[in-house]
Amino acid sequence: MGDETPPRARRQRHRFSVWDGTQDPLGDEADALFDRLSEDVFHGWDFETALRRLLSHGWRDRQGRRFAGLEEMMDQLRRRRQQQLERYSLDSVFSDIEEKLDNVLRLERSGIDERLQSVDDAPARRILERVASKRREQLDNLPTDAAGAIRELQGYEFMDQRAEQAFQRLLSEIKENVVDTYFKQVTQQLQQMSSQDMAVLREMARDLNALVRQKLEGVPDAQLQHNYRQFLNKWGRLFPDAPETFDEFLEQLRRNMARMDSLMQSLSPEMRRQLSDLVASTFDDPELQAQLAELMGGLELLSDRGRLGSRYSFLGGEQMPLDEAMRVMDQLQSIEELERALRGVYRGEEMDDATRESLSEILGPDSARDLDRVQRLTEELERRGLIDSDGDGMRLTARGVRQIGQKALGDLFARLRRDRFGDHPVSHRGQAGEREEDTKPYEFGDVFDLDVKETVMNAVQRRASAERTRSTTPPKSFIAPEDFVVHRSDTLTRSATVLMLDMSRSMPLRGYFYAAKKVALALDSLIRSTYPRDTLHVIGFSDLAREISPSALPHLSVNEYVYGTNMQHGLMLARRLLGKDPGENKQIIIVSDGEPTAHIENGRPVFFYPPLPETFHKTLLEVRRCTREHIVINTFMLESNHHLVQFVNQMTRMNRGRAFFISPDRLGDYVLVDYVNSKRSAA
Repeated sequence: MGDETPPRARRQRHRFSVWDGTQDPLGDEADALFDRLSEDVFHGWDFETALRRLLSHGWRDRQGRRFAGLEEMMDQLRRRRQQQLERYSLDSVFSDIEEKLDNVLRLERSGIDERLQSVDDAPARRILERVASKRREQLDNLPTDAAGAIRELQGYEFMDQRAEQAFQRLLSEIKENVVDTYFKQVTQQLQQMSSQDMAVLREMARDLNALVRQKLEGVPDAQLQHNYRQFLNKWGRLFPDAPETFDEFLEQLRRNMARMDSLMQSLSPEMRRQLSDLVASTFDDPELQAQLAELMGGLELLSDRGRLGSRYSFLGGEQMPLDEAMRVMDQLQSIEELERALRGVYRGEEMDDATRESLSEILGPDSARDLDRVQRLTEELERRGLIDSDGDGMRLTARGVRQIGQKALGDLFARLRRDRFGDHPVSHRGQAGEREEDTKPYEFGDVFDLDVKETVMNAVQRRASAERTRSTTPPKSFIAPEDFVVHRSDTLTRSATVLMLDMSRSMPLRGYFYAAKKVALALDSLIRSTYPRDTLHVIGFSDLAREISPSALPHLSVNEYVYGTNMQHGLMLARRLLGKDPGENKQIIIVSDGEPTAHIENGRPVFFYPPLPETFHKTLLEVRRCTREHIVINTFMLESNHHLVQFVNQMTRMNRGRAFFISPDRLGDYVLVDYVNSKRSAA
């Protein structure tokens, strides 16, 4: 019988093993690096930029070992490419072919002379001299370029066997180099590059082009994969290491053909024409050449970059033959692909083993080790649910936002001493407050602050009672909902808070934005973890005000070129948000370093410094409206000039809120402790 258990009802099995230290390869280092990222976030960087900087520049571990970053590796790759370009020249890429061709002609001329000297019979000698004269004339009239000479020699009847064999070896070498450029390992299966081998290549290329056309026409992947398997059944002997999927096979072909395309692009126009003529004259097979050209065009259309190879500007003096040029092109292409792969790591892409091996070959094993460390860091942060990655890059998750907030909260509370600002306990029983020793049966809506001991005892007694009476079926589960017991807690009223952050130009210039952003993250974390029934809205204001979602706090930055401190617009937006919130106690917390210098007029911001009386008037009008709606405004000022003090005093008298003139390093202390104390005193 089949397994009839519904998929959702099946239990997942988990295997547990003894801890051996390898399950968490980074250990506390990942925590330390995430704390470092959090500090960058506090200082105004968005998280993606902070993570990119860490991955770019690398870091030192707890033992002081330095791990290179991605940017350093890419710099090394760029230097390695530049070394190649400054070393080699393509001016004599055909010199090796020309030397071998000259050797063929030298052997043939020498062979003609030897044949004449070996004949003693006069009539035979006269006939041979006429033949030899014709052959010398053909050799004298050969085109000066290698391609033309090879084309003519393919119809030439050699008199010297050694010259003919050398010429055939030259043709085979050129064919092997070209075919190997298109299809690696195929030349190992086609040893002689004979006319029969060329016919095999022609038919195989025709079948391969049919597959590429299907890919371009959008044939479904399943059907395309089926056709690819049929292709391998027919031609698999030519591709012993063919990958499983057609897409991987196409990528291999693209890499191979990119070498020839790069060489063609890097040659001068004249040498490019010579290479094209050389390939055409060597193969002397227009249909095969057409098939290869079609294949290269199809792969170029399928390429994400719109082309196969890249053009390189060689500046050196060291000459290299055609096969060496192909090897250098392959290495330059590998360097370019490694650079793309390293940039992909920024987006959370994993580098495959082949690319990692290529990095180790080019830059050494230490670079591969450093890359593994970088990838393990991103994998570990993703495994912990702190970051998420997709095609657009890596970004902070909701859990990551909470952990950054907890870091900010922990940093600020670490500065405080217990009971530093006094304690205001209340005795009313309820929920969401400080735990008491008394317990109560759990009811829907209670904070699930479980008393484990009493809950387990309830379950034991209930099960024992059921077994004694045998009146009911023994319960399947050990603990039932009616067993749950929770701790009672102090009563705390539900609060709604708007935190208004000054994001005007002066805040980052004076170094205050770090403290303001950190206190916003800490306050959000405090409310989420300790007062989950409360709500927090964050508003950033400069020339205009805008609401900032809690998830966007780690990415919060300022525009240093925006002038204006528009408290009026901020208060207006805060009042609207609080008007929709069901919280009983409503308050606005303003963090700023200056008096209002902008207000809204006819829907547009008006900025002027020194502040206009109209700006003060419109701002205080919003304060009065907040007061009528029972919204308390508490102000935390990071400066204390005369005009600012005068304005804040007027605002607090009107609203009956509180005002604090404090240094930035104490901002978090006062805001958090004031929030906690206000919760207690409001109970």
